[in-house]
Amino acid sequence: MEPPERGAGPATRDPARCRGGRAGGTAVIGALLPVGAVGAEVYDDPPGARLHPAEEAAMAHAVASRRREFTSVRHCARLALARLGVGYEPLVPGRLGAPRWPDGVAGSMTHCAGFRAAAVARTGVLASVGIDAEPDRPLRPGMPESIASPAERARLAELASERPGLAWDRLLFSAKEAVYKAWFPLTGRLLDFPEAEIRIEPGGTFRAVLLVPGPVVGGRAVRVLHGRWAAGRGLLVTATGVPQPARAISRTSAAREFTPSLL
Repeated sequence: MEPPERGAGPATRDPARCRGGRAGGTAVIGALLPVGAVGAEVYDDPPGARLHPAEEAAMAHAVASRRREFTSVRHCARLALARLGVGYEPLVPGRLGAPRWPDGVAGSMTHCAGFRAAAVARTGVLASVGIDAEPDRPLRPGMPESIASPAERARLAELASERPGLAWDRLLFSAKEAVYKAWFPLTGRLLDFPEAEIRIEPGGTFRAVLLVPGPVVGGRAVRVLHGRWAAGRGLLVTATGVPQPARAISRTSAAREFTPSLL
């Protein structure tokens, strides 16, 4: 996974993570991404997917399951970069395991059973992008207290009463992962779970407030990130990004209407 996992104890090593159900063929990532980003997704490991020699070297000692994930998600990255008009370069793990994207490109990747995806954008439009996919399954006991503030847990209880049957705690985890993936390329620093407070809306959006000094993009400090989420067929998918100030769009257009059960 990328970027490197954070140190909130067992919350980053849930054994149930990434074992969701098989999704349908709707273009989920494309519906969730910020304006200016493009994506690609697959729902299995494509038999024809291949690695660049430099990527092969990075996987020389990987177990078979890790190699399949690594290969499939880079297949998605190759497709997404092509849609952006950028030639593919090997995406080898860099500092702390995060992939090095081509110059002028912001990107993010995610994978779990039944879903692999990548998203990319020009850095002149989006300074960073973050996506995450998780199984629609509750976190194991004790994990919500590790990742969520009292206010976030109260909000999860409200959401559960409005729409029972959805793993809202796992969705919060996924949103925090997406925010982290957008944060890390701009700062090179870890972002612990309590350092961003997220409010999820049942209509398919979320808002993340950074509780620590954020990165400076275009001369402005980033304090809030907006994102979207989708749920269905055993999966939860989240996406966010940091727009360049000159390209920033209004909250109205950022939260354009869509159905949050797109999978």
